[in-house]
Amino acid sequence: MLVLGIESSCDETGVALYDSELGLLAHALHSQDAMHRDYGGVVPELASRDHIKHVLPLLQQVLQQAGVSRTAIDAIAFTRGPGLAGALLVGASIANGLGLALRKPAIGIHHLEGHLLSPLLVQNPPSFPFVALLVSGGHTQLMYVADVGIYKILGETLDDAVGEAFDKTAKLLGLNYPGGPEVSRLAELGTPGAVSLPRPMLYSGNLNFSFSGLKTAVLMHLRRSGSNICEQTKANLARSFVDAAVEVLTAKAVSALQRTGISRLIVAGGVSANCQLRESLHAAAKGKFDVYYPDLALCTDNGAMIALAGALRLQRNPKVVNMSYSFTVKPRWDLSAADPWGS
Repeated sequence: MLVLGIESSCDETGVALYDSELGLLAHALHSQDAMHRDYGGVVPELASRDHIKHVLPLLQQVLQQAGVSRTAIDAIAFTRGPGLAGALLVGASIANGLGLALRKPAIGIHHLEGHLLSPLLVQNPPSFPFVALLVSGGHTQLMYVADVGIYKILGETLDDAVGEAFDKTAKLLGLNYPGGPEVSRLAELGTPGAVSLPRPMLYSGNLNFSFSGLKTAVLMHLRRSGSNICEQTKANLARSFVDAAVEVLTAKAVSALQRTGISRLIVAGGVSANCQLRESLHAAAKGKFDVYYPDLALCTDNGAMIALAGALRLQRNPKVVNMSYSFTVKPRWDLSAADPWGS
């Protein structure tokens, strides 16, 4: 089964081809970071227009890379939600239009399911069940993953997602967008423990998160420091912020494994590329559990994870397809509230 995947939920346009026997054949990605940098965040209307501009050239690129024609495609998977409504509509319309032209089924994928399953693309993938730590600009969740389509939320953020907190902290420190990688790089120059910051909900007794207060603590420290803050002080503050966020994420992930009795942790989403988080989890894992990540190129939003999720869904239930080519998108869509393949 050859599945085309199209991702357009926010500010990355991703297209990929996944073969159920041969694995990932080709993938291509266009990031909008440079376009949104001047605004300090994603502008939805600009994002939608940029998806329109790049999705078809990316489709042609992956077909050429894989050495296949459009007629060889067996199904088309697209991100149905959650995400920006206009951006989602671009991918959904392209997928269903192409499906209609080729008389191939189109299947809408939950964006978070794509991230949850993305570590299955590595050479030695984890087996089910596993605990998943989803960390991105829009989501911070711990999930129990029993199998494809069987998910249970163990804990989630009560306010800011950790990636959002990284971006807001970067803005406070005068760093460029996207802020996560910038804060991480600056933190490498900082002195551990030089600034005292809270560890929100570290001892809450549950698996929920909160990062709004941590971001506010950074703001208050900057205000106390005055306007002439030096670069080393900024680096120390970045280091303390990263250390606080990583400590909470690691502790909650370890607690989730202990409570479920599972020894496999997958970490996915844009923040899964963070080097400090990876170092912390690897240190905690020694001799206790295994940690899996997507390849670095597939940590952010991408078409490969959507193609994979579509292929796995179709293998388990071939009837879950759209041959009418009418569609809706779901900007808000709770993965655990109901079967994402229902209406």
